[in-house]
Amino acid sequence: MNVTKVRKHFAFYKHNKNLYYLDSAASALKLDIAIDKMTDYYHKSGVNIHRGNYELAFFTTEEYEKAREVVAKFINADAKEIIFTKGATQALNLVANSASVFAGSNDEVITTEQEHNSSILPWLHQADTLGYKPVYIPLNNEYRVTVENFKKVLNKNTKVVVINHVSNVLGYINPIKEITKLAHEVGAVVILDAAQSVPYMKIDVKDLDIDFLAFSGHKIFGPTGIGVLYGKKEQLLKLNVYEVGGEMVAKATKDQIIFQDIPYRFEAGTPPIGEAIGLAEAIKYVDKLGFDKTTKHIEKLRQMAVKGLQEIKGITVYNPNGDAGIVSFNLNGVHPHDASSVYDELGVCLRSGHHCASILTETLDAPGGTLRASISIYNDEKDIEKLLEATKKASEFFGRY
Repeated sequence: MNVTKVRKHFAFYKHNKNLYYLDSAASALKLDIAIDKMTDYYHKSGVNIHRGNYELAFFTTEEYEKAREVVAKFINADAKEIIFTKGATQALNLVANSASVFAGSNDEVITTEQEHNSSILPWLHQADTLGYKPVYIPLNNEYRVTVENFKKVLNKNTKVVVINHVSNVLGYINPIKEITKLAHEVGAVVILDAAQSVPYMKIDVKDLDIDFLAFSGHKIFGPTGIGVLYGKKEQLLKLNVYEVGGEMVAKATKDQIIFQDIPYRFEAGTPPIGEAIGLAEAIKYVDKLGFDKTTKHIEKLRQMAVKGLQEIKGITVYNPNGDAGIVSFNLNGVHPHDASSVYDELGVCLRSGHHCASILTETLDAPGGTLRASISIYNDEKDIEKLLEATKKASEFFGRY
C-alpha cells in the first residue's frame, strides 16, 4: 500500500512532521475530505433539516439522508435501521436504556472481560435494579473469547449478549457470527460494539445477523461528535425513546404524544448534520481504499512491532498473536504513565493506562494498565522503528534493558 499517497489525504502530517502517531484505537486522524465536506456545509448552508420549506433546507436534508444511506450501504443495512448519535457510547446507552425490555429478574446478560466501559457499564449499572445477572464468558489462556467457552455460559435464562467485535486492548477478533447464531437459538439479542472493527474490516450486519451494532465516526477517520446505531427494525421498535423533544414527534397535544417512525424518533432536536455529512465522506474513502489492501499493510507493521518489542529485555507483550493493529505491552515494573513520558519526548504518540477497559487490564494483571500502540492505514515502517527506538530508550532509562 502506498502510505505516502494515503498521508496526502491527512493534513495532520503537514502540521506535525516530527510526530509518529500510533494512537488510532483512541481516535483516528481526520481525513481532509471529511473536514472539507463539513466546512462546506457550514459555509454554504448551516441550516437545519426536516423543517424548512425552502430550497436550501430541502437540499441540506437530502445531504443528511444521503449520509444515512452511505452508512447503511457500508454495513449492508436498510437506511431506516441507521440512527445517528453523538458517538458509540450514546448508541450503546440508547439500547441499554431499554434494558428492562430485554432482561429482568432471574435473567442473565452475557458479556466479556474484554469490553470497553461504554459497552459493559450501562448494563452493569442497571443489574441490581432490574434483577438480571451479568455473566462473563471465560477467556482462554490468550485472553480470547471462544465459541466453546461461550457455550459454557449460554442457557435458557440468557436474554442479552453484549460483546465487542475487536478488543480495543488486545486486538482480538471475536467469533461474532457463531456466537450470534447460538444466542438466537435461546432467544437472546446480541449487541455488538464495532468501534474498533468498522474502520478495518468489512461488516455485513445481515450476514452476522446481529440485532444491534454501534460505532463512532472519529475512529473511521471522520469527525468527532457523530456515531451510529444500527438495529434490526423489529428490535428498534422495541426500544424506549431515549430523548424527547423537537422533530422526533409526529404529533403532540396537551395529553398525547405520537412519535415519528424509526429512525427519527431517536434523533430528537437538531442532529449532528455537518458531522453526519463528513462521516459519509470518510466511509466512502475507506470503502474505495479497500480492506484487503489495508489489512495486509497493518498486519505487516503489527508483526514488525511485536517482533521488535519481544527482542527488547524487560518487555511484556500481552497480545503477540493479535488479529488487528493493536499491540499492548509494558516495561516490567514500570507504570505505563511513567514510561509514556519518554515516548512523548521522542514524538511517539501512543496510549497509556486502562484504555477504558479496566476490567480487562485487571484480568491481565496490569494494575496500571498498559502501553498501547495502535496501527492504521497511514502508518509506515518508520513509525514502528521509532516506537522500538523509544522503547529501548525508555527501558534503558528505567533500568530494564
